[in-house]
Amino acid sequence: MEPAFERAYPGARKATKRQVLSCALECFDEAGFDAVTIDDIRQRSGSSTGTIYHHFGNKEGLAAAIYLAALDDQQAGFESAFEAANSAQEAIAAWIRVYISWIVDNPRLARFMFQSRKNVAQGGSKSHLKDRNDKRYAALQDFLRSGVESGLIRALPAETYASLLIGQSENYCRAWLSGRVKTSPNEHAGIFADAAWRSIAAGPN
Repeated sequence: MEPAFERAYPGARKATKRQVLSCALECFDEAGFDAVTIDDIRQRSGSSTGTIYHHFGNKEGLAAAIYLAALDDQQAGFESAFEAANSAQEAIAAWIRVYISWIVDNPRLARFMFQSRKNVAQGGSKSHLKDRNDKRYAALQDFLRSGVESGLIRALPAETYASLLIGQSENYCRAWLSGRVKTSPNEHAGIFADAAWRSIAAGPN
């Protein structure tokens, strides 16, 4: 059982939801979203088709529930890290380290998120996804804004910061998840945190 599902749906009364989500994630990870049917998930989870539809609506609803639970789980880590940050540089380093360590701790969920991002963003849960992403980046944007105002961070188009900060570590994490590189991303977290800061810092780096 994924810890993210335990945190998103706590308590005995939500055990069926957790079981279905966990089994759906296993199916998606093994065969890919398009190839999996509700009946595959029914057989794996031991739940009835009616129960699955009652809780999640359809396969797309299941995918969205998995994705949003994963985002919420990541966000909890970001919030804890930001609380301890005293500067924009510390905040960015913390953000990168939490992002990387979460992927290492949750490889199956991370693979699913990379593979299903577009489907969830274009589906019926896109407004929920937007709300989660707004919350996800709010604290980081506050640190960036403060850094720009104090002259520590370059004033760049707002939409470029996420790519500059997370692009390199995300690329490595994808390679690690697919087996193209073997060294854990955690071992390189400091390198990626430093690279992220250098990409946006004002003045000599």
